[in-house]
Amino acid sequence: MDAAHSPTAMLISNFVFPNDLHVHWSMMIVLYPYITDLVDGAFIIAALYYLFDVKSLRPVARFSLLFALAFLAIAILPLLLHLERPERNFNMLLTPSPSSAMAGFGYIYAVSMGVVVFIVLFVYREDLVELRAISKGWLQLLYRALTFDSIDVSENARKLDKKIIRFLVGIGIPVAVVLYGYVGFIFGGVKANPTWSTPLMPVIFLFSACVSGISAIILAYIVIRKAKGRSIDHNCIKTCINTLTLFFILAFTFEMLEVFSHSYLKSGYHHMVEGLLNGPLVSSFWLWQVKICSVIPLFVLGVMGIFKIKAFLYNFTAAVVSAILIAAGIDHAVECCDWRSAHEQECKRLYRISS
Repeated sequence: MDAAHSPTAMLISNFVFPNDLHVHWSMMIVLYPYITDLVDGAFIIAALYYLFDVKSLRPVARFSLLFALAFLAIAILPLLLHLERPERNFNMLLTPSPSSAMAGFGYIYAVSMGVVVFIVLFVYREDLVELRAISKGWLQLLYRALTFDSIDVSENARKLDKKIIRFLVGIGIPVAVVLYGYVGFIFGGVKANPTWSTPLMPVIFLFSACVSGISAIILAYIVIRKAKGRSIDHNCIKTCINTLTLFFILAFTFEMLEVFSHSYLKSGYHHMVEGLLNGPLVSSFWLWQVKICSVIPLFVLGVMGIFKIKAFLYNFTAAVVSAILIAAGIDHAVECCDWRSAHEQECKRLYRISS
């Protein structure tokens, strides 16, 4: 008999104490990776325009930066609400611990916020200079600080701003990769959840973030333009969809590789992973996440890339697919909730049997 399936191994892995009946992971923990998902994907779209000069993405480039900044500003709010002592978050910066994974995240998050803020300030510097000219009092002081106390918007100044933006975006790409890869590292280090405890988790989180963020940008752009009665740039949507397709293929491939690796290697925790994916999670994972939210969108994206479709129908399909992929982008969050619920039910069942 396989050691992983022996009665002793099953007894040890399924042993619980009465105080283990509840896994203390709330919805706040679920929102944390989902919000950072949107940041990473939105920044990728902005980087493609400002660094790689993909001109078709110009209509959404500035919006993507603001989108990333807005969600980055509240990315750690769910964690602070979960801990219920938000004022103590400064301790990991004031008294850092080199061996603390969360302390490391604090520094990475601070660097990411600084880079994105400076990029936004330089991108919107001309607009801020105009606002400074018509403002008075403390608002004028604020705009002086935001414009670096410079009102020069000449051609040479704009060229210098573009060089600075390219430089900052070039720094921002590895910072964004490290930020979300680190989120995957933190979740992958949770040994109590064997379905996540894998070296592939940072890579899976990173590609999933790109899928969710790009989907959110596409959907938000289409909805906002329609709401304001403005035209939609079809070339921009096509470029976004092509980029989304690439990252979605990578995300889905690595997700399946991780599952197949568990199944083939049959490590010590294989019986736990197999029991969850083919038991309590069979509906949410195989039916919703894999078949409905992955295989079907991949097929639709393939059809959109191969055949010529009218602009209106293409944009409508892009919006619908994006909405589905945003839901699919929280696959790890859904899996977290379902795993927690399944684990609680299993713990309660085993506790009733043992008592």
